[in-house]
Amino acid sequence: MPPFPEAAAHELRNSQQRHNLHKATRTIRAKRDALVAERDDWEQLRLSAEAIKNDTLAHLDEYLLQFEEAATAAGAIVHWAPDAESANRIVARLAVDAGADEVVKAKSMTTEEIGLDRALAAAGVDAYETDLAALIVQLAGDVPSHIVVPAIHRNRAEIRQIFDKNMGAFGRPAPDGMTDDPASLAAAARAHLREKFLRAGVAVTGANFAVAETGTLMLVESEGNGRMCVTMPKTLISVVGIEKIIPTWRDTEVFLQLLARSATGERMNPYTSMWTGVHHAEGVSGEPVADGPEQVHIVLLDEGRTDVLADPAGRSALRCIRCAACLNVCPVYSRTGGHAYGSVYPGPIGAVLTPQLRGLHSEQDRNLPYASSLCGACFDACPVRIPIPHLLTHLRSKVVDAEPAFPPSPERVAMKAASAIFERPAAMGLGERLAGLAHKVIRGGPDANVPSVPGLAGWFGSRDVAVPPPESFSNWWSRTDGGTRDGGDVP
Repeated sequence: MPPFPEAAAHELRNSQQRHNLHKATRTIRAKRDALVAERDDWEQLRLSAEAIKNDTLAHLDEYLLQFEEAATAAGAIVHWAPDAESANRIVARLAVDAGADEVVKAKSMTTEEIGLDRALAAAGVDAYETDLAALIVQLAGDVPSHIVVPAIHRNRAEIRQIFDKNMGAFGRPAPDGMTDDPASLAAAARAHLREKFLRAGVAVTGANFAVAETGTLMLVESEGNGRMCVTMPKTLISVVGIEKIIPTWRDTEVFLQLLARSATGERMNPYTSMWTGVHHAEGVSGEPVADGPEQVHIVLLDEGRTDVLADPAGRSALRCIRCAACLNVCPVYSRTGGHAYGSVYPGPIGAVLTPQLRGLHSEQDRNLPYASSLCGACFDACPVRIPIPHLLTHLRSKVVDAEPAFPPSPERVAMKAASAIFERPAAMGLGERLAGLAHKVIRGGPDANVPSVPGLAGWFGSRDVAVPPPESFSNWWSRTDGGTRDGGDVP
């Protein structure tokens, strides 16, 4: 995957994708704004969520152990995975031990993060997505472009073509006469997935929240396919990032009010599934019978999260509840889409979370903190008040601090020269006079831009730099006494 500037330039040339993204993000944003306006206590809810998450992160080790104890007491088996490789190995072994050659999946960005599908395929197990948007992405051989709506970059006509062309290769083919009407597409997906639900012996899911006091996992969704996964197969495996912990049931009251409004512009999500270990009910003769999965496994994943937690400034990114509200208001994401970020977590939160989880070792990850205009809209939209603009500048400072280890570039030399000039008044005056001369050299009128400069094509390629005015502001101020004498128009 190329660095963000190159990938973004490629995505910007896709006019159909830009149209789809603009329409979808504008629609979600309008619904979200209307429902947020209904709540006089919206800011109080945000402050409460921030406080709960901060307390949880400050005592994360205690809450994780409390969750493990409660989940184990309820019949679940808890596995600890320090990295992606160990998590994939655990899930693949569990699926093979259960005798499965295929699994159904639901609502798990975490399994996308660790590349679970590839690990399962290597173990001889096929993984099938059941969330409708994730199904579209899988059938297209694509990757998610959005956290909540993975296929946001596709329109209905494209989805019909994907279903018609590829559904048969994954199972039941699309029906004859299918149109791009939403009801027709949903019916085709329902028939396709029903066979997989009835056949699957193992399901793999994520979780939106993990309640420490009871060992309960919670999954929120819009279609009910996640609920099919957590109730029908005999073996249920949930891969959960350790930051998904919240202390008590009472805390879910805050997050459920924030999440649905922020994610999809709904007062409450249509389906909320909760499970605590293995549940048994009584049969007609009073004998105990399993109600739901007979084996429940929970894989608690670190994969760099404790490194993020160790950074006092960067740890606030772990407050994220994956609502994607920051994506829907971001002027950069709405034009480039999610693929340009090269991560399962795109947009503003991805630009701060991904470099922290993966480190600043690659050029791709060092570029992500710069994939923002720093307009601040992401912080205003974030339901848990993650200071994303502050985190972006924090990470940029880390990139700059590590700069001596990188090869020099014309842009770095130019910035150091500019810094030296700004620190010396005499040099600054000389620079202002030279800028005035540049105005006479560069043609094109007052609205013209400085053309690309050799060696700085990358910097000028994504920025419009106006031609310097004929007179500097300081000269104008001295000549006109602050604009009080004749000729006082600002240059």
